[in-house]
Amino acid sequence: MSTNLLLQYAVIALLVAVSCWTALRKLAPKTTSRMQAGAAAPLLRQRGAFVQRVGRWIQPKGATGDCGDGCGTCGTCGPSDAPAEKTVTFHPHRK
Repeated sequence: MSTNLLLQYAVIALLVAVSCWTALRKLAPKTTSRMQAGAAAPLLRQRGAFVQRVGRWIQPKGATGDCGDGCGTCGTCGPSDAPAEKTVTFHPHRK
């Protein structure tokens, strides 16, 4: 296998992995947050400063409970420009 083909496969594998991680973050945010915390915990217990810095970078950001963190769980945060809900009414077909 040539070096160019191997490099091409590596780039494609990296792009597929990043896109899968992004989709997983959108579809299952709590699961990915637990995965990130699990990966960061052993790194934070190490003695090296660089390893701890990587662990802090991997560690998920915690929700603070205020409107600035963007969690959106309470439904009161966010833009108030949202359109009002409209009721759809179905009428029977007239002959």
